[in-house]
Amino acid sequence: LKPGNMLNPTPVVMVSCGETPDEYNIITIAWCGTLCSDPPMCYISVRPNRHSYPILKERQEFVINLVSNELTERTDWCGVRSGAKYNKFIETGLTPIRGSVVKAPMIHESPVNIECVVKQVIPLGTHDMFMAEIMAVHADESLFDKKTGAMHLERANLVSYSNGHYYNLGKIIGKFGFSVERKK
Repeated sequence: LKPGNMLNPTPVVMVSCGETPDEYNIITIAWCGTLCSDPPMCYISVRPNRHSYPILKERQEFVINLVSNELTERTDWCGVRSGAKYNKFIETGLTPIRGSVVKAPMIHESPVNIECVVKQVIPLGTHDMFMAEIMAVHADESLFDKKTGAMHLERANLVSYSNGHYYNLGKIIGKFGFSVERKK
Protein backbone atom coordinates (compact mmCIF):
# COMPACT_ATOMS: atom_id res chain seq x y z
CA LEU A 1 0.00 0.00 0.00
CA LYS A 2 1.12 3.53 -0.63
CA PRO A 3 1.45 5.78 2.44
CA GLY A 4 -1.95 6.83 3.73
CA ASN A 5 -4.12 7.19 6.78
CA MET A 6 -5.03 3.73 7.97
CA LEU A 7 -5.87 4.77 11.54
CA ASN A 8 -9.49 3.68 11.62
CA PRO A 9 -12.18 4.06 12.68
CA THR A 10 -12.27 7.80 13.24
CA PRO A 11 -14.80 9.75 15.29
CA VAL A 12 -17.67 11.39 13.46
CA VAL A 13 -18.35 14.90 14.71
CA MET A 14 -20.26 17.95 13.60
CA VAL A 15 -18.27 21.12 14.20
CA SER A 16 -20.37 24.24 14.56
CA CYS A 17 -18.90 27.69 14.04
CA GLY A 18 -19.82 31.33 13.53
CA GLU A 19 -20.80 34.16 15.87
CA THR A 20 -24.23 35.18 14.56
CA PRO A 21 -27.15 33.16 13.16
CA ASP A 22 -26.46 34.39 9.62
CA GLU A 23 -22.87 33.12 9.91
CA TYR A 24 -23.56 29.84 11.76
CA ASN A 25 -22.42 26.72 9.94
CA ILE A 26 -21.92 23.02 10.55
CA ILE A 27 -19.02 21.11 9.04
CA THR A 28 -18.72 17.34 9.35
CA ILE A 29 -15.21 16.34 10.45
CA ALA A 30 -13.46 12.97 10.68
CA TRP A 31 -9.96 14.40 11.23
CA CYS A 32 -10.49 15.18 14.90
CA GLY A 33 -8.79 14.02 18.06
CA THR A 34 -7.25 14.51 21.47
CA LEU A 35 -3.94 16.36 21.91
CA CYS A 36 -3.39 16.94 25.62
CA SER A 37 -4.91 16.25 29.06
CA ASP A 38 -3.73 19.32 30.96
CA PRO A 39 -4.68 21.73 29.62
CA PRO A 40 -7.39 19.73 27.84
CA MET A 41 -6.74 20.18 24.11
CA CYS A 42 -8.04 18.72 20.88
CA TYR A 43 -7.77 19.39 17.17
CA ILE A 44 -9.77 19.44 13.98
CA SER A 45 -8.25 19.45 10.52
CA VAL A 46 -10.03 21.36 7.76
CA ARG A 47 -9.35 21.91 4.07
CA PRO A 48 -8.76 25.62 3.35
CA ASN A 49 -11.31 25.56 0.49
CA ARG A 50 -14.21 24.60 2.81
CA HIS A 51 -16.89 27.22 3.54
CA SER A 52 -16.25 26.97 7.31
CA TYR A 53 -12.50 27.51 7.01
CA PRO A 54 -12.49 31.35 6.92
CA ILE A 55 -15.10 31.42 9.71
CA LEU A 56 -12.89 29.20 11.89
CA LYS A 57 -9.79 31.19 10.99
CA GLU A 58 -11.38 34.56 11.79
CA ARG A 59 -13.42 33.61 14.87
CA GLN A 60 -10.82 31.29 16.43
CA GLU A 61 -13.45 29.15 18.18
CA PHE A 62 -15.80 26.26 17.48
CA VAL A 63 -17.88 23.55 19.12
CA ILE A 64 -17.32 19.85 18.57
CA ASN A 65 -20.71 18.12 18.70
CA LEU A 66 -20.59 14.33 19.06
CA VAL A 67 -22.82 12.30 16.75
CA SER A 68 -25.30 9.66 17.90
CA ASN A 69 -26.99 7.04 15.73
CA GLU A 70 -30.04 9.30 15.57
CA LEU A 71 -27.97 12.15 14.09
CA THR A 72 -26.13 10.12 11.43
CA GLU A 73 -28.32 11.02 8.45
CA ARG A 74 -28.30 14.74 9.27
CA THR A 75 -24.54 14.59 9.87
CA ASP A 76 -23.99 12.96 6.48
CA TRP A 77 -26.19 15.60 4.85
CA CYS A 78 -24.07 18.35 6.44
CA GLY A 79 -20.97 16.60 5.10
CA VAL A 80 -22.11 16.54 1.47
CA ARG A 81 -23.70 20.00 1.31
CA SER A 82 -21.87 23.32 1.47
CA GLY A 83 -22.77 26.03 3.95
CA ALA A 84 -22.17 28.47 1.08
CA LYS A 85 -25.43 27.22 -0.48
CA TYR A 86 -27.45 25.99 2.50
CA ASN A 87 -28.28 27.07 6.02
CA LYS A 88 -27.55 23.69 7.56
CA PHE A 89 -29.38 24.37 10.82
CA ILE A 90 -32.59 25.19 8.93
CA GLU A 91 -32.23 22.42 6.35
CA THR A 92 -31.57 19.68 8.93
CA GLY A 93 -33.84 20.94 11.69
CA LEU A 94 -30.90 21.01 14.11
CA THR A 95 -31.15 23.58 16.89
CA PRO A 96 -28.36 26.11 17.56
CA ILE A 97 -28.03 26.98 21.26
CA ARG A 98 -25.69 29.27 23.15
CA GLY A 99 -22.79 27.69 25.01
CA SER A 100 -21.25 28.94 28.22
CA VAL A 101 -17.92 30.22 26.82
CA VAL A 102 -17.66 30.54 23.03
CA LYS A 103 -19.95 32.42 20.67
CA ALA A 104 -20.15 29.52 18.21
CA PRO A 105 -23.43 27.65 18.62
CA MET A 106 -23.77 24.21 20.16
CA ILE A 107 -26.09 21.69 18.51
CA HIS A 108 -28.89 20.99 21.00
CA GLU A 109 -29.59 17.49 19.64
CA SER A 110 -25.98 16.34 20.12
CA PRO A 111 -25.42 14.21 23.25
CA VAL A 112 -22.09 15.95 24.02
CA ASN A 113 -20.89 19.45 23.07
CA ILE A 114 -17.25 20.53 23.49
CA GLU A 115 -16.56 24.27 23.42
CA CYS A 116 -13.12 25.06 21.99
CA VAL A 117 -10.87 28.10 21.54
CA VAL A 118 -8.17 27.89 18.86
CA LYS A 119 -4.60 28.25 20.14
CA GLN A 120 -2.71 27.57 16.91
CA VAL A 121 -3.36 26.79 13.24
CA ILE A 122 -0.79 24.58 11.53
CA PRO A 123 -0.77 24.20 7.72
CA LEU A 124 -0.14 20.53 6.95
CA GLY A 125 -0.84 20.02 3.24
CA THR A 126 -4.39 19.28 2.12
CA HIS A 127 -5.66 20.27 5.60
CA ASP A 128 -4.80 22.84 8.24
CA MET A 129 -4.91 21.67 11.85
CA PHE A 130 -6.76 23.87 14.32
CA MET A 131 -5.28 23.09 17.74
CA ALA A 132 -7.72 24.18 20.43
CA GLU A 133 -8.12 24.30 24.18
CA ILE A 134 -11.32 22.75 25.51
CA MET A 135 -13.07 25.44 27.54
CA ALA A 136 -16.30 23.64 28.51
CA VAL A 137 -18.07 20.32 28.00
CA HIS A 138 -21.83 19.82 28.07
CA ALA A 139 -23.54 16.41 28.13
CA ASP A 140 -27.14 15.29 28.03
CA GLU A 141 -28.53 14.37 31.45
CA SER A 142 -29.52 10.91 30.16
CA LEU A 143 -25.82 9.98 30.04
CA PHE A 144 -25.42 10.20 33.82
CA ASP A 145 -26.22 7.58 36.44
CA LYS A 146 -28.84 9.10 38.73
CA LYS A 147 -27.43 7.35 41.82
CA THR A 148 -23.66 7.74 41.38
CA GLY A 149 -23.45 10.69 39.00
CA ALA A 150 -21.06 8.68 36.81
CA MET A 151 -21.11 9.48 33.10
CA HIS A 152 -21.93 6.58 30.76
CA LEU A 153 -20.84 7.80 27.33
CA GLU A 154 -21.87 4.46 25.82
CA ARG A 155 -25.50 5.56 26.33
CA ALA A 156 -24.92 8.21 23.66
CA ASN A 157 -24.81 5.56 20.90
CA LEU A 158 -21.89 7.32 19.22
CA VAL A 159 -20.93 6.75 15.59
CA SER A 160 -17.54 6.18 13.98
CA TYR A 161 -16.40 6.38 10.34
CA SER A 162 -14.23 3.98 8.38
CA ASN A 163 -13.55 3.65 4.67
CA GLY A 164 -16.65 5.55 3.55
CA HIS A 165 -19.09 3.98 6.03
CA TYR A 166 -20.64 4.90 9.36
CA TYR A 167 -20.56 2.38 12.22
CA ASN A 168 -22.08 1.99 15.65
CA LEU A 169 -19.54 1.63 18.39
CA GLY A 170 -19.45 -1.99 19.57
CA LYS A 171 -19.99 -3.77 22.82
CA ILE A 172 -17.61 -3.41 25.76
CA ILE A 173 -14.82 -6.01 25.63
CA GLY A 174 -12.78 -4.82 28.60
CA LYS A 175 -11.90 -1.78 30.66
CA PHE A 176 -8.67 0.05 31.31
CA GLY A 177 -6.41 -2.18 33.41
CA PHE A 178 -8.51 -5.33 33.09
CA SER A 179 -5.50 -7.32 31.85
CA VAL A 180 -3.67 -6.91 35.16
CA GLU A 181 -6.57 -6.97 37.63
CA ARG A 182 -6.59 -9.63 40.29
CA LYS A 183 -9.07 -12.31 39.47
CA LYS A 184 -11.72 -12.91 42.12
